[in-house]
Amino acid sequence: MVANETHQVATEEPEFVSAPALILRSLAADPGRPAITTADGEVITAGDFAAATYRLAHELLARGAALGTTVTLLTGNTAEALSARYAAGLAGARVVNLYDGMSPPTLAEITTSVDTGILLVDAERYATAAELLPLVDVPTVLTLGPGPDAEAIGEDVAAASARHPAEPPAVRIGPGDDLGIRHTGGTTGIPKGIRSLHGPYRSAFDMSYGGGADSVPPRLLAATSLAHLAGVLADLTFHSGGTVVIQRSFDPGEVLAAVERERITDLWVLPPLLYQLLDHPAVGRTDLSSVRRVSYGGCAASPSRIREAIKVFGPVLVSGYGQSEAQNIAMLPPHEHDRIGHGGQLSVGKPLPGVEVVIRAADGTGLPTGEQGEIHVRSATVMAGYWKRPDLTAEVLRDGWLNTGDIGYLDEDGYLYLADRLKDKIIVVGGHVYPAEVEELLLTHPAIAQCAVYGVRDAQEAEHVHVAVVPAPGQRPELDDLRAFVTARKGRMYAPEALRLLDEIPLTAVGKPDKKLLRDSPAG
Repeated sequence: MVANETHQVATEEPEFVSAPALILRSLAADPGRPAITTADGEVITAGDFAAATYRLAHELLARGAALGTTVTLLTGNTAEALSARYAAGLAGARVVNLYDGMSPPTLAEITTSVDTGILLVDAERYATAAELLPLVDVPTVLTLGPGPDAEAIGEDVAAASARHPAEPPAVRIGPGDDLGIRHTGGTTGIPKGIRSLHGPYRSAFDMSYGGGADSVPPRLLAATSLAHLAGVLADLTFHSGGTVVIQRSFDPGEVLAAVERERITDLWVLPPLLYQLLDHPAVGRTDLSSVRRVSYGGCAASPSRIREAIKVFGPVLVSGYGQSEAQNIAMLPPHEHDRIGHGGQLSVGKPLPGVEVVIRAADGTGLPTGEQGEIHVRSATVMAGYWKRPDLTAEVLRDGWLNTGDIGYLDEDGYLYLADRLKDKIIVVGGHVYPAEVEELLLTHPAIAQCAVYGVRDAQEAEHVHVAVVPAPGQRPELDDLRAFVTARKGRMYAPEALRLLDEIPLTAVGKPDKKLLRDSPAG
């Protein structure tokens, strides 16, 4: 008699496919489609872009790029910048972007701190490279194209890569490997480096970004930095079979012209940039009928100006709330933009699937519905930690929960509302003021087109509320009038003590109001 035997069949885990590999597969599978329109009007097909990127990945491998190494990009809004980021990712290297608008000493400190093995420079940043290179000691510096200015910087890696096959490199990447290091805005001191991993970023591609099988493929206008969220949206656009139209920088007139000319479907803007579009004289005569999604976020938005934007663009606005430390946290789709909270505040939406949000007091205890406190988040996309800063990591990451540093509350239906950044709180006599609350109120004043509220310390270290204002056409607001306006609606504690009238609000490199510059520069 033979006993019954039980056989267990070993099943292999499916091979992990990183986001760069997934994006390149999508491009290579449809080689004839236009993938990129450059700032100079050149159209690059998906096949040509994928082939060049595969070749560049092989060349970077030959130059020492590998798992555990760092490839740093000193690049602008170019097709070469996108190709370099994907190629470095395919090689397994972690990627670091050196943002425009930072000083050469700050860029040098970042370059050194992330252990840069290869520095790649495109034509948009040759002048910055000339200032940066004497300050750093990088083993390999290469340019992403030819040119007289490029020869003094390094060898043309794009030309050298022509000797390689146009096929994916055989590099095995796991979900726990480093994807890159993103840096905070650096408004105070040296920016913190935020470690991101391949696995969490790859999960963003499991949700559809396009409008469905029967819809027109997305056409994204990348008019803000590809080193920031525009680059993430470019990734999703490529994977969805769409096209990315690149502009070197944000100019409201050029953006409106491109939307009409290129039949743009998707646009990402920070609220101050959205206001520039609304205030531009060409907006009323621009054909905006192709637009099906205007994504906005990154800083507080004025409910009245968002309502104005809905009238101009139609019901296509999507609010996104997220952080580099946590990726996407919440989203407010177009049909929910009537969700208004305390004092007319607009919600940033409900937490996304898989994202937990709790509101806590300063001592860590949970707060009830409707009560304002610090926003804490737990999800699979929370950062691995700050690069080489376990002390800072321990301050914000505990038991899988990230303290975002933002202030807000949840309503009874689970919608999230933001007040401001905790660090932007202005401590005044009688309590504290969150600038976003005052900004939202001031933007309802008929004499104000744009504004930024910030705190200024006096010689005794006491803080005072200041406001910079761009007047509405034909208007010249006075401080006494604005003080009375704010006092009547929110109280004397919130009223600005100083007013600066400006032609435009200065913005940081990522398009947020540059309150450090306003605070540090003399009035007048």
